[in-house]
Order: sequence, then structure tokens, then C-alpha cells
Amino acid sequence: MNVLTRFLLKHFLRILFLSIGAFIGIYLLIDFFEKISDFIEYKATSADYLSYLLNSIPFIFVQILPLAILMTVVLTIGTLSSSNEITAMRACGVSLWRIVQPFMLLAFGLSLLLLTLNEFVVPHNTKALNNLLEIKLKGKQQLSLKRNELWYRDRNRIINIRVADPQVQTLHGVTIFSLDDTSKISSRQETKQAVFKNGSWSAETLTKRSFDGVQGDLLGVETRENQTIDIGRQPEDFAQHANQSGVLNFQQLTKMVHKLDREGIDATRQRVDMHTRLAAPFTCLIMAFLGVPFALQRGRNSNIALGIGLSLGIGVLYFILQSLIIAFGYSGALPPFLAAWTTNVIFLMLGVWLLLSVKE
Repeated sequence: MNVLTRFLLKHFLRILFLSIGAFIGIYLLIDFFEKISDFIEYKATSADYLSYLLNSIPFIFVQILPLAILMTVVLTIGTLSSSNEITAMRACGVSLWRIVQPFMLLAFGLSLLLLTLNEFVVPHNTKALNNLLEIKLKGKQQLSLKRNELWYRDRNRIINIRVADPQVQTLHGVTIFSLDDTSKISSRQETKQAVFKNGSWSAETLTKRSFDGVQGDLLGVETRENQTIDIGRQPEDFAQHANQSGVLNFQQLTKMVHKLDREGIDATRQRVDMHTRLAAPFTCLIMAFLGVPFALQRGRNSNIALGIGLSLGIGVLYFILQSLIIAFGYSGALPPFLAAWTTNVIFLMLGVWLLLSVKE
């Protein structure tokens, strides 16, 4: 590593660490004040507060890193331009690519780091946060997740749900086991799909099998159409499970997509999430590239306030556009691969166009 690279990385890393620390601090402060009433109400211990802090930081880090990199690139190049150091480098024959090359390589490395964290670390942190906030503090009953299926007990019944989609208020593959006083199965009800309508769950076709309580022999099979079923849960009760599915890593989502395809269940949403797991980390590299022309266009007129405001504005625009395009993917208007990568491609093309317009 030569002197110029060390000089550039020293400026870059100093601002990057400050940006990450500031974003994490602000995020934690706002989030903590939103949840402080729950901690106080349910008498959380100091260990609970510490667990909340430690498990929140990795999740927050992967959310704010692309914005922090964008702000760092804009501020680093902006400060170097305002002090004429960029001009001095160019006068000595150093190309623009040679100046920004260390930033791009570091951003690529951070993209790989983000990919690794999303695959191996963040899902465990999110699960720990859910157990702390929803189960330990609020005392909610945990829905057991086995092989991507839901199992829970409701009075004298055991209920199994293969896939819960609370956003469209639909359950796929519902099986209800009713138990007698001796905990033996007295009946089994099955339906391929249950939809929440007018305050209750409705099954288009419901098959009920009755069993002998002593011998366990099948007594009869009955099929009914358009039946109301009681599963002891509302659609919002499955939202917690849906949020957990939203932070599954790439491998888990791939298995879920294959499983849903085999069972004939629409896996568009999960397929979009699967591709997004790969596309999202490389936002770091896109933001680093996009920050270069914005900083160079300002030249010596760059200042810290303008750099921060510009970075936040670009970050908000990226988030809005990404949410809109992903929604198109969820609805099937765009193929899952395009829904995951289109926003990155748009901002990459914008960065190329701006970089070509920068005067040499």
C-alpha cells in the first residue's frame, strides 16, 4: 500500500466510522424511546437492556451502512476538493480512477461483509430481539416454527399451518387435531386454504376424519363446503411469524421457495425476498460510486452541511424507489430478479451519467 492510498483511506475511514457511529446512535436513541414504555411496564432487568442493545447493533449496521458509505464518499472527496488536494493530485498526473479506487475496493469489501452478516448473523439477532420483546417481556405465546411450518396449541387442539400470509389474510395447508380427555386424537380437520372474511376464517373445502378414542381406528370421513373454522388466532397474530420469514437468509429462502413450488403455493413474495438478499448488500458499492460525481461537481464549493443533506436526500430517494419496485415484484408486475436488482441498476446508470458529465 503506497503513501497515496494510505492517505486516502485514512480520511475515508475516519469519516466512515464517525458516520456509522452517528447513524447507529440516532437509530438506537429513537428506537429505544419507542420501546422504553414496554421495558418499564414489564419490569425488564439490566440484562434485558444489554441484550436489546447488543442484538440491535448488527441489525442497524446492515441497514445504515450504504447511507453511511454514500455520506463518507461525498464528505471525503468534498473536503479534499475544498482544500485543493484533489487538484494537487490531478496536477501530479494522478487519474480520477486512481483517486477513487481505494474507496471502491473498500466499498466492495463492505458489500461482501454485509452479505455475510445477512446470511449468518442478522437472522439470529432478529430472533433474539423477537424473543426478548414479544415473548419474554410481553409474555406472548410463541408460535413454534418447524421446517418452515407453524405449530401451536389452542385448548384441546393442536394446529398446524404450512404457510401463513397475514398480508392477504390467507393460511395454506391448515390441519387441526382435536384431542380427547386422555390426550388422544379424536378428530382431524384439513383444508388446503383458509381465508379471513367478516371476522372469521373460512375454508372452501373442509375434510374431517373422526377416530375411535380407544383403538384409534378411523370411524368416518366427512367433507363440507364453505365452512367456518376456529383456529384461535387473528391475521395479525401471524404477522410476527411473517416478519421472521422476512429476515431469513438466502439459503433458507431458497428452500422455502422450492417447498412452496412443490406444494403448488404461490412463492412470488419469497422469490423476490430471495433475490433481494443478494442485491441489497451491493447497495454499498452503488452508493460509493454514486457519491463520486456528486462530490466532484461541487468542487471547492463543497461543505459538510451540503454533503450530509445531499446524502440523506439520495438515501431517501433510493429507499422510496426500492420499496416501490419491490412492491411491483410482490404483485407479479415485475419478475423477482428484476424487482430485486432494478433500483441498483438505475442508480448505477445515474452515477455513470453524472461521472461522464464531470469535467476533467
